Amino acid sequence: MSFYAYLLRCNDGSYYAGHTDDLEHRLSQHQLGTLGGYTAKRLPVSLVWSEDFGSREDAFWVEQQIKGWSRAKKEALIAGDWDLISQLAQNRTASGTGCAGPSTGSG
Repeated sequence: MSFYAYLLRCNDGSYYAGHTDDLEHRLSQHQLGTLGGYTAKRLPVSLVWSEDFGSREDAFWVEQQIKGWSRAKKEALIAGDWDLISQLAQNRTASGTGCAGPSTGSG
């Protein structure tokens, strides 16, 4: 069984990270607003990135990691620009802000 971490772009331009074991069903739930919460107030949403993992724990870990990322780093992930992701990670560590705060979803 596969598990997925995913990133959605909301109608207001913000991003939402999540994880699931059924990506198509979860996307449908987000699009219909049946999950409530953050995305239900920002419809429509579109899938901009996803990756499959062998365990729920791995997918959840990646979701939590992405939630702590800056908007620039999320956009580098969407573009598949691993060099920029690495550069942004180094810049954050060098500036002394390596500890992630709460994610607002728009970050």
